[in-house]
Amino acid sequence: MNGRAHGLGARHTPWHWGQHLAIAAAYGAGYEIARHLSFPQWMLTSGLRLAALLLLPVRYWPALALGEGLPLLEDAAANGRDMGLPWAISAAVPMVVLWMAALKPLRRYWPVIDERGGVRLPMILVAALATAVITSVATLLTALAAILNTPTAEWPDPATGPMGYFLAYALGSYLGALTLTPTILALRERFLNLRGQGLTTARIVGSPLFKDVVAWLLPVLAALVWVGLTTHDDMLRQIARLALLLPVLGMAWRHGWHGTAMGGMAASIALALEAALASPGLLAEANTIRVEAVLAMVISGALLVGHRAPVARAVPSGRRA
Repeated sequence: MNGRAHGLGARHTPWHWGQHLAIAAAYGAGYEIARHLSFPQWMLTSGLRLAALLLLPVRYWPALALGEGLPLLEDAAANGRDMGLPWAISAAVPMVVLWMAALKPLRRYWPVIDERGGVRLPMILVAALATAVITSVATLLTALAAILNTPTAEWPDPATGPMGYFLAYALGSYLGALTLTPTILALRERFLNLRGQGLTTARIVGSPLFKDVVAWLLPVLAALVWVGLTTHDDMLRQIARLALLLPVLGMAWRHGWHGTAMGGMAASIALALEAALASPGLLAEANTIRVEAVLAMVISGALLVGHRAPVARAVPSGRRA
């Protein structure tokens, strides 16, 4: 009995609470940055949230709820009088808390890391899809609470309707998860493979993956974004958007799923940037959303195919970072 009490008390030392507060502060800062860079069909918050829930031990999950919940509570308190109490209650609930209900059993029965130390990418995609549905439903319910509070209010784009917004929010959450989560997991795996060998700037800069990103991935994507923004031909603009998929496939071919993760993140950011500059409204135009859907499918498929490739292609022994 004394041993159990001593162990229980040891878990609640100042160091223990300090860890939780540090995680809450770091996650909260990252969440605020991601939230200000996100829009409905491209939610970077989903990628940050999914990576945190997959990598952090469950005992630290309350810290994530705290870090995400404080800014939401502030917004709900500031706007609750205008939007109504139902909206304020719904808006104050951190999305990470809703995600926990889906990810806890998923992590219990299907761990992120397999027996060989590799990442279970099928599990990542299932988690991203499940949480995208949760995000879409919760976001629509929050918006509906605000609309019902004001009889004259309506959807920002009545022609789109609730189903259109549901699909846009689901796509935005899924693509946002694919933008950040695989890259974070890939970098984690590469760093772990270099444990004990020394992680230096020269080793990172000299890696084939880094060289390909700098030498041709980023320049090609930048050129395609420039074409999409400067042309007045709708057909050429759409071709430039679809061409963003080609570098993703090239990176997948050369570097396995690690290349897919990096290429997918870069292509997703490029498409989001082009969409934000070309149509700054709440939702991007229909052609952009179609390309985003295709990009999400291509990244998902390339991750699964690259996951089957030999590990040596993605991280050769000690010479790549």
